[in-house]
Amino acid sequence: MQVELVPVLSDNYAYLLIHSATRVAAAVDPVDAAKVYSRAKELQVSISMILTTHSHWDHAGGNRELADLIYKHENRQIPVVGGPGDAVEAQTQTVTSGDVVKVGDLDVKVYFTPCHTRDHVLYHCQDALFTGDTLFIAGCGRFFSGNSAEMHHALNEVVAKLPEETNIYCGHEYTASNLRFAAHVEPENEVVQKKLEWAIEKTKDGEPTVPSTVKEELATNPFMRMTEASVQKFANGEKDPIKVLGFVRAAKDNFVIGK
Repeated sequence: MQVELVPVLSDNYAYLLIHSATRVAAAVDPVDAAKVYSRAKELQVSISMILTTHSHWDHAGGNRELADLIYKHENRQIPVVGGPGDAVEAQTQTVTSGDVVKVGDLDVKVYFTPCHTRDHVLYHCQDALFTGDTLFIAGCGRFFSGNSAEMHHALNEVVAKLPEETNIYCGHEYTASNLRFAAHVEPENEVVQKKLEWAIEKTKDGEPTVPSTVKEELATNPFMRMTEASVQKFANGEKDPIKVLGFVRAAKDNFVIGK
């Protein structure tokens, strides 16, 4: 298995999930259809389906164009996979928790994680997890269509239960700003400070900070550290993990870098 990162728009990531033996791939959130298709051709892989994490334009907005490109140039129709509902552009196949889709001989497991949107799903294949806008490196997505309990379930009852070596492939390059906030929440967390320094250097050099791992997120992501005394202290001593998460999310929404 191979994961190819394709930077798109200003700070988004699309991906090609490739079955190495057959050179078959899934395109994950291919908002820039031409760029993703071109990269697949460079790698000599055949896109067999589109996996959409959620319906926001900057993730699903290239679905129809990519499907049309493949039909035009290769005379093939491919499925466009997305979560429950009808908001994902050009969606032809609906998936939810427990479903498995095939990319070549790879099994891709689906987790339904509504909160950022009502149709958000994660895709898990071997040691790779595609998290869209639910989980970012050292952060999480805004609760546009959900609540703290739903995000807590997604992050701390789904993602946190996966093997620690699982690689996190998220939807945006927000790492440095997220780690600045994480350092604000836990100023004595040396792991956060060290990773922030690393992320700043990577960003200066124009390099991606993706992927992270579940292990790294458990050590640095304040939205996955609800039971830590330092995070509870930041939340004015609150102990309930769902309330702590809500407090931290509200603080993040109002956080100004340099504060």
